[in-house]
Amino acid sequence: MRPYILKEANWKNLKSHRFELAVLPWGATEAHNYHMPYGTDVYEADAIGAESGRKAWEAGSNVVILPTIPFGVNTGQSDIYLDMNLYPSTQLAILRDIIEVLDRQGTKKLLILNSHGGNDFKTMLRELGLKFPEMMLFTCNWFQALDKSKYFEESGDHADEMETAIIQYLHPDLILPLEEAGDGAEKKSIISGVREKWAWAERKWSEVTEDTGIGDPKKASPEKGRRYFEDVTDKIAILIKEICDVQPGKMYK
Repeated sequence: MRPYILKEANWKNLKSHRFELAVLPWGATEAHNYHMPYGTDVYEADAIGAESGRKAWEAGSNVVILPTIPFGVNTGQSDIYLDMNLYPSTQLAILRDIIEVLDRQGTKKLLILNSHGGNDFKTMLRELGLKFPEMMLFTCNWFQALDKSKYFEESGDHADEMETAIIQYLHPDLILPLEEAGDGAEKKSIISGVREKWAWAERKWSEVTEDTGIGDPKKASPEKGRRYFEDVTDKIAILIKEICDVQPGKMYK
């Protein structure tokens, strides 16, 4: 039993213990090219949450890792079979309920550990922060925590070399040989502002990519995945410790 993992905890220990910070991993269930499991974002969130929690706990942080939420916003993938969608309004309702529990029971800090590019919690936390003024609410995208170019040769943002390498390392039994993967080629928008990333429109996934991947995975390896996993969990553990240590009203200097 790991005392910082809620799904492994028991009432004997939690009857009197109170955590400083709750971490909520949030993933998605969706196609990841031909070679990777639909649960890729969930497996990543589970593992990165647990390992970051372990490192932070062993460094003295009073943190609990909540069970991963397995569904995310997949509105741009509505025609891809069994890509599961939660609307942002549904996510807001789920978050409100979770924050209400934490607030009522005295755990006044929450960090969302986001594992899916289609999820965006910032506007939700702006709204919920006013409704729960004693709560300190944070969100992070673990996949943006490091400069990927220092670890991987090919760029991408879905089922790419980085994600492939992580699953090769964590769950090699769930990934097909790389010769069965698509090349992850991405079609670019004809709108210049969207291409330059100062304008935005949701990508229609089946029009953007033939294999549901964006980024060539063929150069991935378990060793690359291990190195990235260790470094990203180190960095998130630091974030967890800093949030645990900070006091209300003393966020800035």
